[in-house]
Amino acid sequence: MTPPPGYSDLTPQHVLDALDAVGLRGDGRILQLNSYENRVFLVMLEDGRGVVAKFYRPGRWSDAQIVEEHAFALELAAAEVQVVPPLVLEARPGVPGLVLQGEPPTLACLNGHRFAVAARCAGREPELDDPETLRQLGRFIGRLHAVGRRRRFEHRHRLDAHRDGRRAMALLLDGGFVARDVEPAWRQACAQALAAVEAAFDAAAPLAMLRLHGDCHIGNVLWRDGAPNVVDLDDAMQGPAVQDLWMLVSGDADTLVRQRETLLDGYIQFMDFDRRELALVEPLRTLRMVRHAAWLAERWSDPTFPLNFPYFGSSAYWSQQVTQLREQLEAMQP
Repeated sequence: MTPPPGYSDLTPQHVLDALDAVGLRGDGRILQLNSYENRVFLVMLEDGRGVVAKFYRPGRWSDAQIVEEHAFALELAAAEVQVVPPLVLEARPGVPGLVLQGEPPTLACLNGHRFAVAARCAGREPELDDPETLRQLGRFIGRLHAVGRRRRFEHRHRLDAHRDGRRAMALLLDGGFVARDVEPAWRQACAQALAAVEAAFDAAAPLAMLRLHGDCHIGNVLWRDGAPNVVDLDDAMQGPAVQDLWMLVSGDADTLVRQRETLLDGYIQFMDFDRRELALVEPLRTLRMVRHAAWLAERWSDPTFPLNFPYFGSSAYWSQQVTQLREQLEAMQP
């Protein structure tokens, strides 16, 4: 199999050499972890520690965006918000071509590969059926947002319902990713759904825009030592508070309302919440659906994606998307 573009020379030895260049000497044990967007490895060091090395997908983020994400993580950690921040790196003398960035330095580049390193953090998914767990999680997100509102991102993505949805739709259509026999129905359903998303955001304006985790679903929350920890700030962005809340609850309509209110009980202990943002939950769900399809399309040249998403591009996939978009259009009705 042809290696993914940008990762063809990222061998285990290269990973070990990169860590050695910043003074983290591996003992030879290395395990690739699940990650579609980047390449992530658990590496055991000679001093007995385990670290996680993330090698960033070329072209995904600029250096300034990555450094800004790292600075946010360090700021959260300094405020005792439980995140897994990047380690501060120190160049080993005499390594040609090694470049460190950030103040303090947290992003390294060697032989064309940008990488960061964090301490290994194990944990389990939180039990969202427990109301106290939900309240504690709400308090945690509230504390994260209290730090997030102190300043704004200058380089990271800013959620824009008009721009983000239309860009994703255009990418899918212009790239010919939508099955030809389903394209007319999908085009109509997507246009109508995105128009409803835009109308909902327009009706809720003006919105307070905070620095957020950005992709705060249950898989990015680890329960450790009786408290939540978040990992993976890869999608940190500027956006409304509800973006970090809506993906943490699930179930039927009654369960959603009950879990959401319990989550907010904890959240408002640290941050005010504009309840008008609740009207954005279904629009955000719709936007995520369309952007997820565009994300798959953008990565389709990476052989990892056809292997793991073999249904993408089929008529059955796009027919299902049409059905879901129509359901979302109904869910977004005032």
